[in-house]
Amino acid sequence: MNFWLVKSEPSVYSWDQLVADRTTSWTGVRNYAARLHLRGMKKGDQVLYYHSNEGMEIVGIARVLRENYPDPTTSDERWIAVDLEAYKRLKEPVSLEQIKSDTRLKDMALVRIGRLSVQPVTAQEWKVILSLSGTK
Repeated sequence: MNFWLVKSEPSVYSWDQLVADRTTSWTGVRNYAARLHLRGMKKGDQVLYYHSNEGMEIVGIARVLRENYPDPTTSDERWIAVDLEAYKRLKEPVSLEQIKSDTRLKDMALVRIGRLSVQPVTAQEWKVILSLSGTK
């Protein structure tokens, strides 16, 4: 299993909205690097859900429900989407400030290339985030 992180502004599509909807299509990604990561997502992979711009914290865990398929929000066949399902709310959100101050996470993509909307997360980073959140 691989681990990932996706970002969304809470005013656009919040974790609470995903929980209410149960599942969503992750569409609208228009960055080539992020698209590569979407292609790498496999059914069952776990995904950290990060609130960007407002809150700036990891708040939950989603799972990949459906692997990449043509993004229905564009006629340009180069772009893809995946389906995500809400899995678990973190016991405590993990802020960007906490992440940046933890030396174990200094190489995390969120720290190094923060603007990327879909990012890989290593197994070690995953464990640290869950530990910081008090989530098992």
